[in-house]
Amino acid sequence: MTAYGAVEPGTDLSVRARELQRVHDAVLAGSRPDARPRPVVARSWSRVLALGLDPDRANLRDPLPADDVERRRRASPLALVVDELRRVLTSVADASVFLVVVCDADGVILWREGSARVRLQADHLGFAEGATWTEQRVGTNAIGTALAEAAPVQLFSAEHFERQQVPWYCTAHPLHDPRTGELLGVVDVSGPALTLHPALGSLVESAVRLAEGALHRHHRDGLDRLRREAAPLVGSGPLLVVDDHGWVAHHEGLAARDRIEAPSPDRPVAVPGLGLCVPERLGRGWLVRPSGGAVRVTARLHPDGVLDVVAGDRSWRATLTRRHAQILTHLAGAGPRGLDACALSVLVHGDAEHVVTARAEVSRLRRAVGALVATGPYRLADGVRLEVVGDVP
Repeated sequence: MTAYGAVEPGTDLSVRARELQRVHDAVLAGSRPDARPRPVVARSWSRVLALGLDPDRANLRDPLPADDVERRRRASPLALVVDELRRVLTSVADASVFLVVVCDADGVILWREGSARVRLQADHLGFAEGATWTEQRVGTNAIGTALAEAAPVQLFSAEHFERQQVPWYCTAHPLHDPRTGELLGVVDVSGPALTLHPALGSLVESAVRLAEGALHRHHRDGLDRLRREAAPLVGSGPLLVVDDHGWVAHHEGLAARDRIEAPSPDRPVAVPGLGLCVPERLGRGWLVRPSGGAVRVTARLHPDGVLDVVAGDRSWRATLTRRHAQILTHLAGAGPRGLDACALSVLVHGDAEHVVTARAEVSRLRRAVGALVATGPYRLADGVRLEVVGDVP
C-alpha cells in the first residue's frame, strides 16, 4: 500500500466502511466521533464545511459543453500520454470494475474510460466528461483533494463528503510537466468501494511516472526537431535557439545552457553571455541574440500605468498596475545599486514587515516587463533607461 492509502492490506472493507460512516455522520452532525478521520480527510472536510456545501445533495457539477471539453483536450499536453495511461491502468485483471479518469489542472474531467456498468453508475453521480470535480464544486473527493493538497490522495467510502459518493473509492495522483514542474492535471481510478485493492495506489503512481517520462521524451524529441529545422537558418553566433518554454535546442558562440526565461515577442530577456535580447519567432521556436551589439532599451511610464518600451528597432506596450508602476519608479530611482526586498518593503508599504509581499510583487512585475527588471538586488537591467511622464499615483 502507498503512504497515502486509505486501507491496510487485509482490511475487511465492509467493516471499515461502516466505521467510516459513523465517523462521517458524527463529524457532520457536530458531535464527537469515536475515531478521528485521517488528517488529509479532516483538512478537506474543514475546507468544504467552510464553503457551505451540503453533504445530503449533489452539489454543483455544471458540465462543460462537448466543444469546450474537446478544446481543452487539444490544448492539454496530457493528450500526448493519455493512451499510455489507459494501457497501463486498464491492463490489470479487475479493470472492468473501475473507471480511469484524467482531469486537467482545473479539475475538469477530459477523459473517462471503464466498463459500461460502472460508467452508468458514474453518470448518475455526475462523474462524467466535462464535469468539474474540485472540492469547491463537489466536496471531498480524491481529484479535488489532490488538487487542494498538491499531493496524491486515496479516499474510501464515507471519507467522501457527499453521501452519494460514499459507495465509491477513488485514488488520484497529480501529474506534472517534467520541463517546468507545472501541474498538468490529475489521474484518477475510481470504483465501487468494496472492490478497492490495496495495490491500486501503487498502480496509479506507476502510470503517472511512466506518463511523465513519456512527456520528457516528447520534449527531447521536440528540441531535436527544432534544432534540425533551425540549423540552416540561424547563421553564426552568438545566439540561442529555444522553444516556447525557454529550453535550449541549439547554441552558437557561447557556453551551453539548458534553459533561459520563456521568450515572448513583447518583452526582452536577459541571457548570460548575450546580455539583453529581444527574441524573434523562428518557426516553432525562438531565435535569441543581441541586435547589433548591446541593446539599449528606453521605457516611458505614463500616469495611467501605460509603459511604452523601445528596444533597438522593436517597440511594444504594457499596462502596469498602480503598485507595479510605483515599484518600477522606485527601482529607477535607486540606480545601479538597486534595492533589496527589505528596502523595497519600506518604500512601498512604509515598513519592513512586508518583505515576502515585496518579493511576490516584483515577481509579478517581471512577468509583465520581462528582463527590464533585474534581481539580486532588484534594479533596472543594464542598458534600460526609464522616463516617468508626469506623476506616478
